[in-house]
Amino acid sequence: MWDVFLSYSRGDAERVRPLVRALRDGGLEVFTDETGVESFAGISDTIRRELSRSKALLAFYSTGYPEREACQWELTTAYLAGLGEGNPRRRVMVVNPEPTTHHIHPVELRDARHASADDLTALVPDVRAHVARLDGPMTLKEHRVRRWLLGSPQSRPEFLGRLSELWQVHSALHAHAAPLVTGRASAHAVQIRGMAGIGKTLLAQEYALRFEAAYPGGVCWVNGESYDASVRALGADDLRGYFDAIGEPFLWIVDAAPAHRLAAREIAAMAAPHPLGHTLFTLRSRAYDALGTPIDLGPLDAPHARVLVGGDEALAGAVDGHPLALGLLGRAVRAGHHPGTLYDRLHTRGRSLLDTLADEDVTSSVVRDVDTADAADVLRCATALHPLPLTADDAAHVLAAADRVPRIVARRRAANGVRELRARSLLTPAADDGWSLHAVTQHAWHHHDPAPARTEALRHAALRTLCARRDPAAPVTLAFPGSRREAPMTAPSESERMAAFDIQVELVTRIGVQELAPGTGSLREALTSLKSLIDFTRATLHTYSIGLERGAESGAPTVQNLAYTLINDTIRPFTTTWHPRLAAYEARCPADMAPPDHEAAWPEAEEMRAELAALRGPLLRIVEGLGGISGADFGVAATG
Repeated sequence: MWDVFLSYSRGDAERVRPLVRALRDGGLEVFTDETGVESFAGISDTIRRELSRSKALLAFYSTGYPEREACQWELTTAYLAGLGEGNPRRRVMVVNPEPTTHHIHPVELRDARHASADDLTALVPDVRAHVARLDGPMTLKEHRVRRWLLGSPQSRPEFLGRLSELWQVHSALHAHAAPLVTGRASAHAVQIRGMAGIGKTLLAQEYALRFEAAYPGGVCWVNGESYDASVRALGADDLRGYFDAIGEPFLWIVDAAPAHRLAAREIAAMAAPHPLGHTLFTLRSRAYDALGTPIDLGPLDAPHARVLVGGDEALAGAVDGHPLALGLLGRAVRAGHHPGTLYDRLHTRGRSLLDTLADEDVTSSVVRDVDTADAADVLRCATALHPLPLTADDAAHVLAAADRVPRIVARRRAANGVRELRARSLLTPAADDGWSLHAVTQHAWHHHDPAPARTEALRHAALRTLCARRDPAAPVTLAFPGSRREAPMTAPSESERMAAFDIQVELVTRIGVQELAPGTGSLREALTSLKSLIDFTRATLHTYSIGLERGAESGAPTVQNLAYTLINDTIRPFTTTWHPRLAAYEARCPADMAPPDHEAAWPEAEEMRAELAALRGPLLRIVEGLGGISGADFGVAATG
């Protein structure tokens, strides 16, 4: 029997040798694995056997330790053995050679007092005292969830290379167990986030299966898309009373929380219905940081990805570490399909190879959340530039070139699209403020783009933009065939829509549209407000390259005509009449009289208020006309 199983990264071998000598000189039986565990082989029979003959595991927890899969397997096995005995730290000790503890998972070990590798004379007695308190070697067993209260997922062979993420989930769910290092005194929900098929559900399943000992109250697996029906399966009308009766911590997993159609507060209401519950959400959206501690799940790294497809590098690279795609392709390889043939078919037009292998449409779910025009166009820009990263400025250049809109319009649309795609886990941050598009997202969009002609137009615009950047001396022009003149930027419906919305928002908040009750407010402030509205309208027209001259009165109203009517036919006649008359009266204000009192005594005040009230009808008609262009309704109706 070993007193200590020493777990360490092979990169720390030289740093560990003095520790081994000191432990053995101190009378301890120490096991060290001199050969190592093969990558991706899990925990070998030799290591499992020797762990089962050891009283405790001593982890030399350097920054490189969590990066080595064999170390993670060893630590997890010993941790779970202690967890099964009621104390996860009972069978694990930590030597931390680093100045900080942020790299240590799980959080319970981070909170423990760590021995220093620099003071072996103090470390050895501590280790000897710890193992002396242990009756015998640790007991290893295949953990099975004893109590699935709802659902019963099974472990799947596709789970690979996510050990560090398992620890992150556990540490986040139990951050309150180490309040001195985490600053949390109560349990917080955790959300696993990522694109469709990236392995969120699989990670949650594996966590529940491996860490069941931490939840003696059981595990509840709730389908977020049919939450009410799932919860009813418990057969309890009083959920709080139900878990009161159990009286032990339980794990509450809400899988596939429907963030695409519910507000944050509605998703938060799906959390565990009792303080003893630990809540774990899986969802695609990254828009709800307040929902719980986020764990953003990315693709598998290249070595693990190759394992899933039988070692073929090209096939693994084609889907960029996407677990769902890798699993489908791997099964096809094992069924006898040649990797090269699969690679070619993956890039063939027609039905998606992934859909064929799955015998269902799995790719549509990847891009189902692309539900606005701005998000779709930015995604098209990203696919045109893939595998190069996309910036919001890149997208704005492409949209401006393709649609011939002012740059400010294109920038706003690009920013909206990037924000929406990022929130839906369809873009991930890249270097230099860029955004990266996953290969499977591109593949899915290629097969489900509702407007391929639009995609082709943006691809051409993207190529023109790239060519212009390669030759910065050449002017960026939008030329018609046979002409070398730069085409003027026109004022398309998108520019008018945005200009109409901006003026409409400003107008409905002004005195004139909002009634000034008799005897309230200031007439001077009313004049100032109306004057500033003229300035704002002019600036908005300039921003969107729209002229102020009155256009032809034919058909539906335009921003140009409505702005002319607003400034020249509605506001200016009022201000040019009343500004000089009020200013002349204000100049006669006695030194000992407050200006509001002086204004209230003005003989012409009621007449001005009546004319100000008469402006409301024309202004509301302008608001209504602008609403017809912008599509926005602010709940004000035109009169007469």
